[in-house]
Amino acid sequence: MEFTVNLIKRITLLMGLTISLFSTAGFAQDLSEAAIAERIAPVGSVYLDGEIMTAQQEPTEPAGPRSGEKIYNTYCVACHGSGVLGAPKKGDADAWQPRIAQGAETLLKHALEGFNSMPAKGTCGDCSEQEIVSTIAFLTNGL
Repeated sequence: MEFTVNLIKRITLLMGLTISLFSTAGFAQDLSEAAIAERIAPVGSVYLDGEIMTAQQEPTEPAGPRSGEKIYNTYCVACHGSGVLGAPKKGDADAWQPRIAQGAETLLKHALEGFNSMPAKGTCGDCSEQEIVSTIAFLTNGL
């Protein structure tokens, strides 16, 4: 019995030494100069007054007005496609006639400034006035 206990103690001691040997080797490997430099490298930078900084711009779409159809499909279809909150649907002559009767200037004013539950420019904050005019023409085409 005593032999078995001593054997278990020796095996346990041997396992402990083996584990500590491998973990020490792994730790020493992590102490390389490059690994230390990587761990302590700054995570950001600070702008100091007087430094000249230039911003990198992402490429943008080609200049020029977008079509009324493209703007409608991007910004307007969510409401004007289903009639949400009383928005006149594209092609619905009965809903559009009273609005068209008010004149093109009023339609444009409502589209640019917002009207009732429609937000200004229909959420297209970067749309030009000409693009809004094209979108109104697309919405009312054939009515």
